[in-house]
Amino acid sequence: MKASIHRPTRIEVDLSAISHNLQQVKSHLPSKTQVFAVVKANAYGHGSSVVARSLLEEVDGFCVSNVDEALELRQAGVTKDILVLGVVPVGALDLALAENIIVTVASREWLEIVDKDLLKGLRLHIKVDTGMGRIGFRDSRLINEVLADLRLHKAQVEGIFTHFATADQVDETQFQTQLAAFKQILTELDDIPSLVHASNSATSIWHADTVFNMVRLGNVLYGLNPSGRALSLPYTIRPALSLVSELVQTKQLEIGATIGYGATYTSSGEEYIGTVPIGYADGLIRRMQDFHVLVDGHICPIVGRVSMDQITIRMPKPYPLGTRVTLIGQEGSATISAQDWADYLGTINYEVACLLSDRIPRFYR
Repeated sequence: MKASIHRPTRIEVDLSAISHNLQQVKSHLPSKTQVFAVVKANAYGHGSSVVARSLLEEVDGFCVSNVDEALELRQAGVTKDILVLGVVPVGALDLALAENIIVTVASREWLEIVDKDLLKGLRLHIKVDTGMGRIGFRDSRLINEVLADLRLHKAQVEGIFTHFATADQVDETQFQTQLAAFKQILTELDDIPSLVHASNSATSIWHADTVFNMVRLGNVLYGLNPSGRALSLPYTIRPALSLVSELVQTKQLEIGATIGYGATYTSSGEEYIGTVPIGYADGLIRRMQDFHVLVDGHICPIVGRVSMDQITIRMPKPYPLGTRVTLIGQEGSATISAQDWADYLGTINYEVACLLSDRIPRFYR
């Protein structure tokens, strides 16, 4: 999707906030811990290529979801290590080999259909499923067999990792069970790869004493609390993303006027209504009706249904065309956060950030 650069709706990303957040987490980790920045899903909506380039001197590598995201970083000039966390189709292994991209091995079945000639020199990490139930090996015997096979074919097995399902929750029962399972598997391996990692953002924040020798930092880099509001952060992080637009029309409606598809809103008196060019095609989904935005520091409710490209808001007074509208960020003393959106929608801040579409141009400072 082409970014709509001639529309006033825009995302503003503070790269210094991302760097600040990274340093906050790193300062609480063992000094020799390798740090990989997770920039999958367009860096959680922040712009993967720009974010990755801004962190080149501060991290040891990057994590992405798939090989296309890795190739995008390579094409943007990112030369540091890139680990693909998901399963790479065997037909794309030649690209991974050519571009020095690290691939995850998650099953014996995948390995059985790989052209063994492609394994020579291929950089790999082994994924262990300790309780997520998605991808990964579940017993050490099979891992040992796979490791032997990979080394026989001259593959470079550099890491082994797992992923915790509940590191961002108050109840640590599941987390401790997974941690114990991962440690047990490591003790049963004939040869442990040099990089061992199990810590995402939540684990690195609230279980820093359990990290191995590498962490994968995602959500926290962008100034988002991985737990939502369940756990308090032990140090200060700064939101990196703001979402803003402008008024493109204002009008005064009489009492009893209806607004939007389905005529779901009727004015209760003479009301000042502003139109803002953003809608569900941009990630402001229809269920955001009755939420609010900020204009001149005032909370202004979204009235009427969210359209594909526009919303209407009720304002305390008329404002001129071009007046700034803040949808995520600070305006005066008032703030709207991605977590506020998540609370209203009954979801998580990760989803809010990732839903912001590529139609919204990103600007960096």
